[in-house]
Amino acid sequence: MLRVAVLVSGGGTNLQAIIDAVESGRITNTELVAVVSNNKGVYALERAKKAGIRDIVVSPKDYEDRESFNAALLETIDDLKVDLIVLAGYLVVIPPAMIARYENRIINIHPSLIPAFCGTGFYGLKVHEAALARGVKVVGATVHFVDKGTDTGPILLQKAVAVEEGDTPKSLQQRVMEQAEWILLPKAIDLIANDKVTVVDGKAVIKG
Repeated sequence: MLRVAVLVSGGGTNLQAIIDAVESGRITNTELVAVVSNNKGVYALERAKKAGIRDIVVSPKDYEDRESFNAALLETIDDLKVDLIVLAGYLVVIPPAMIARYENRIINIHPSLIPAFCGTGFYGLKVHEAALARGVKVVGATVHFVDKGTDTGPILLQKAVAVEEGDTPKSLQQRVMEQAEWILLPKAIDLIANDKVTVVDGKAVIKG
């Protein structure tokens, strides 16, 4: 049974997609151990409570400095004894010590087809604003493993989404979530839970 912690910062729409997929059986062999947020009072924590999942807040505001926060976050994750950490709209830089300890055991969902529109400064609506400003015809989402870079880890899954006439950053964001993010993230967790993913030479390989 894959023990999973989901890290969130906001409303938790991707978290809800994961919860729904576990309940419907699209994600198998998986236990959602905890939802960890860096922000108090966000709706993602309510989603966790409704689903009977432990909700935890580790906020930078409660610590003197980033070093203390990083140590507390790592200690919290260690105490949960998880096999996989899922970043579902978590807008905090993951401490290098956590990346090292959980190598190839942290995945992130990014709302573009990496390597397009990714890296420092590209998050949330900013990704979709940049895509529309560039005039691309196809966008999408990517699930990747987290390494020490920003959006540079091994790519696990990608799904393309067409840009439509009259799209706004908001409408495009919604369609990418519905057609890509909410499908890819549960699929990635299920693949990992059933030992179908390995990382070889910096690339994620999915077994038949």
